[in-house]
Amino acid sequence: MFLVEARRIITVILGSLLLAISLNFFLINANVYASGFTGAAQLASSVFHDFFNMNVTTGILVFLFNIPVFILGWYKVGKGFTIYSAVSVAFVTLFLEVLPVISLTDDIIMNAVAGGVIGGIGVGITLKLGASTGGMDIVAMVLSRLKDKPIGNYLLALNGVIIVLAGVLYEPENALYTMVTLYVTTLVIDAIHTRHEKVTAMIITSKAEELQQAIHKKMVRGITILPAVGAYTKEDRNMLYTVITRYELYDLEKIINEIDPSAFANIVQTTGIFGFFRQND
Repeated sequence: MFLVEARRIITVILGSLLLAISLNFFLINANVYASGFTGAAQLASSVFHDFFNMNVTTGILVFLFNIPVFILGWYKVGKGFTIYSAVSVAFVTLFLEVLPVISLTDDIIMNAVAGGVIGGIGVGITLKLGASTGGMDIVAMVLSRLKDKPIGNYLLALNGVIIVLAGVLYEPENALYTMVTLYVTTLVIDAIHTRHEKVTAMIITSKAEELQQAIHKKMVRGITILPAVGAYTKEDRNMLYTVITRYELYDLEKIINEIDPSAFANIVQTTGIFGFFRQND
């Protein structure tokens, strides 16, 4: 257990370092912006510096922007998820303050692509181990717990504001290259983890009752149990069918490995659902 948690913390710190490198070495000096709260903090820092002659760093703003989100997550999502997210944001802030803001290249498209790739790797490995980089991830978790809200629309709206302001306040090409960064980041996250808001899990197991109880102890999700028979062995099994959010994927994998390591699980993209997603019974 200790080794698992230590690995999780180390991965979160590594993800934070990569995100800080993408900002300080590539995106900030190029006036190309990241997505979500990080991009909003980066844009606000640029505005303070360029228009008000105030030196408020991106790292400090990332931390300040996430304070109300952490409070919301603590009460609405859960202490574990929020603590790991807070660790991520704290180390992002630390690395942003410690690492120098430099330009490795003057080519804006190289900055946009490299920053998007490195930042996407940092976010992707963090999400893969059941943590988050704060901001919109916690907002998404809260909305998914309350109702089946289309979080993609909120993230798209926030990123849209960042893109428009980048074009209006600076040069139109800054908005275009910001779009490149956001697109590359999404592709990298999708390759490492998943950018899909919801996924469907189909689990073939001989321990359906134990697995169902363990899942319901950790998650508030409906599960359908179907009878199944192995085509080769002819042995009776059950299939658990459930839809979860991408933030719960790590916990589900951990539960399956603990209860039935020999289970077979198929995780597929869910493009839409009808009916009740959150199950309280």
